[in-house]
Amino acid sequence: MTVVKKVALGAWTQPNKSQAKAGLLDNNWKKTLLPIKSTVQEAITRLDQAAMQIVMVINEKNELYGTITDGDIRRGLLNGLKLDGPIEGVIQREAFVVPESMDKEIILKIMSANSIRQIPIINNKRKVVGLHTWENLAVKAELSNPMIIMAGGKGKRLHPFTEKCPKPLLSVYGKPIMEHILIQAISEGFSSFFVSVNYLSEMIKKYFGNGEKWGVKIKYIHEEQPLGTAGALCYLKKNINVPFVVTNGDVLTHMRYSEFLDFHIQHHADATMAVRTYEWQNPFGVVNMDGLDIISFEEKPIDKSHVNAGIYVLDPVAFDYLKQNEKCDMPFLFERIRKSGNRTVAYPMHEPWIDIGRPDDFKNAENFIKKS
Repeated sequence: MTVVKKVALGAWTQPNKSQAKAGLLDNNWKKTLLPIKSTVQEAITRLDQAAMQIVMVINEKNELYGTITDGDIRRGLLNGLKLDGPIEGVIQREAFVVPESMDKEIILKIMSANSIRQIPIINNKRKVVGLHTWENLAVKAELSNPMIIMAGGKGKRLHPFTEKCPKPLLSVYGKPIMEHILIQAISEGFSSFFVSVNYLSEMIKKYFGNGEKWGVKIKYIHEEQPLGTAGALCYLKKNINVPFVVTNGDVLTHMRYSEFLDFHIQHHADATMAVRTYEWQNPFGVVNMDGLDIISFEEKPIDKSHVNAGIYVLDPVAFDYLKQNEKCDMPFLFERIRKSGNRTVAYPMHEPWIDIGRPDDFKNAENFIKKS
């Protein structure tokens, strides 16, 4: 049996002639190719376009120089990675690579043993000829982890659109906002949903019913009074014993919920929050001082911070920090979990995202869906 080790790119052992080709290459692998002189922003764009969590960096001879994974970018964003900077600092020069003729079962074992989801395929000249992904090789399994959609808000900032229609039912590109969320989650293997409702709840229940129309199960949590972005979760303590995804019902994103869930589990977190990088440029030149002494100048500096994207993964331990009928927003829940000594982590997003909270956002959502 062929053994593939994590070695310098291009090195691999020739398999036995009797081994059949896996025959399950991802047909869109060429979208992941990225010239070595690209910027970080170009790498992020390529990651989003290819949607395979990896880009394969090639040199001037079209040889595989290295790889950049989705995780490499997310870690870089947390460490202050500059979007207009070169990619050299995040390229992985050593990676698992396989030849074209390697058997599917062997490739799956390599992926499973090393917790990787993509393996470049190269020929004996170190040229990229394909890409194996876990999704294409493995049989897609239905997830036992539920998703909770928080859909109880009144959407006051979206008046007059929400005066007679709850925000989750507002139509974007021919479908309610919440249906876009539901369809994306179903495509990734989610089949169990809980929806928190309050304002005009009967309209939401009438449209989505028990989920039979989409081949899934939908149950409802009715908030007698608004309980914030986390308070209604207290009603689910007896229903959930595995990590679960929570999303605001007015947030659309190209981020994959299943990959977000994997990230949470791999990092042994108790609570994970998706965060967006937000940049704000000071319109003035900044003078830095020590007392009365001027020590430096900064011309219109850019301040960078991470903001809450409204999507989370929680372990069941989170229920221990919620009280029945107590209003609680998600940041407060995270703080309670963190102060108790449990692990709270951030999931840096680079994928397109929109929070439909204002009329302008609602108008822009149409184009957001068209581009997805």
